[in-house]
Amino acid sequence: MNIPLKFNNRFVEQLPADSDKSSTPRQVFGACYSLVEPTKVAEPTVVGVSSEVASLIGLTEKDTRSRWFAETFVGNRVIDGMQPFAMCYGGHQFGHWAGQLGDGRAINLGEVVDVDGCNQTLQLKGAGLTPYSRTADGLAVLRSSIREFLCSEAMHHLGVPTTRALSIILTGEKVMRDMFYDGHPELEPGAVVCRVAPSFLRLGNYQLLAARQERTILKQLIDFTIRHDFPHLGEPCIEVYEQWFDEVCRRTADMVVHWMRVGFVHGVMNTDNISVLGLTIDYGPYGWLEGYDPHWTPNTTDSEGRRYSFGNQPKVAQWNLYQFANAIALIIERTENLEKSINQFASYYEEKSQKMYAGKLGWENHQGDSDQKLISELFEILCLAETDMTIFFRLLSQFKSTKNYTDEELFQTVEPAYYNLTALDESTRKKVINWLKKYFERIQQQNLDDESRRAIMNAVNPKYVLRNYLTQVAIDKATKGDFSEVEKLLTIMQNPYDEQPEYEDYNKKRPEWARFKAGCSMLSCSS
Repeated sequence: MNIPLKFNNRFVEQLPADSDKSSTPRQVFGACYSLVEPTKVAEPTVVGVSSEVASLIGLTEKDTRSRWFAETFVGNRVIDGMQPFAMCYGGHQFGHWAGQLGDGRAINLGEVVDVDGCNQTLQLKGAGLTPYSRTADGLAVLRSSIREFLCSEAMHHLGVPTTRALSIILTGEKVMRDMFYDGHPELEPGAVVCRVAPSFLRLGNYQLLAARQERTILKQLIDFTIRHDFPHLGEPCIEVYEQWFDEVCRRTADMVVHWMRVGFVHGVMNTDNISVLGLTIDYGPYGWLEGYDPHWTPNTTDSEGRRYSFGNQPKVAQWNLYQFANAIALIIERTENLEKSINQFASYYEEKSQKMYAGKLGWENHQGDSDQKLISELFEILCLAETDMTIFFRLLSQFKSTKNYTDEELFQTVEPAYYNLTALDESTRKKVINWLKKYFERIQQQNLDDESRRAIMNAVNPKYVLRNYLTQVAIDKATKGDFSEVEKLLTIMQNPYDEQPEYEDYNKKRPEWARFKAGCSMLSCSS
């Protein structure tokens, strides 16, 4: 059988391996990874495939419908060229050092060369026990797998830096999970997602080696990363290490700006969940803002402290990068330039953020303090009454700069974004109208016709996002054996900025039944 995958397993060939070949959970020292085989399952059934990702790695539709595809990407078959492994890393979880963590339910099948000549790592999530599984089983359930599969692809098409997803495959077996850690475990359908990225290296890979004072291996890993993922920086040396750290800071800032642009909340920004490439990684208890609330977090574990709430994401990213700097300083042995990059993170972020909000509001450019004040006032009024962020920004593009609006007409333009109009008292309504008047005056001041302004806004303000309740509807249907909604959401989210009138129902505010429904409001790390 001719399987069209070209392997180039640089990670396992160039970095030190764990000498123990067992999958027994344990502490692993002196290694970047452990060789491990996926656990075979009873009856693989393909639920969904991203044809784009399949094409990227050289697979045809015929390939994705084949038996070898299902067997390979559920973990039952290791084809020629694959070298499965699990990575060793640590991390800070909720601000506290957690020691060794690692790929507890992820197994990298190997690295393939894609159609553009670039390396892509194929990684199975939920493929069984690894040395890093601790007290868990290394498996995943259908609901969490659907969430990861759909969100990976949705984020890509929204223009957010992210890992991708090739497939989601049922295992034909049941997995015991306590969704909210409340003592009510249930058997659920098992599933495996194949994730795809140039690299799955996280800040925690470097942190663990530094914490253990494994200097030689830490330097090996840093040099490997620069040579393969940042080759434009040149041959590794002290100055290049510093440039590399600065670029990681910039990429991370760019990623978070995109999260804020589309209303995405990662939910668990531990350092082991932050990609060194600036990619959104590990779709666990994530969520999308329905009503705008900077304090909202989708993570039940974070419901009290709200460390990883929507509004906190920029400063948490900076804190994580500070921990990363502490790790690589072990090799660089000087900190001035690292400190400079950390301190400049806020400037990087602010610069990117201002440009982003100028686009969302249809401005040719950001004009300093006056525009920043208008943006700040906007988020103040969005907090006064429950307002759908996605719909509100999309509606702003409908203003006609040549029209003389009455106060009521101004408000009617954004009225569909509000969840409960009866909750809008006269004072709140007046504040919203006053802001809209200022915004209207601002767009009249620039030399940009309405059509051009609308095009700018609609290119960065999505009409469709992967709303929490939409995913839950797809999960509920899939649990009953109907995967049509997974396919439909995948199709819709491939064109999130287009009108797609045939899918207008997917642009609606969260229905009341979903306000407190499990999976639609709060999720746990097992979600």
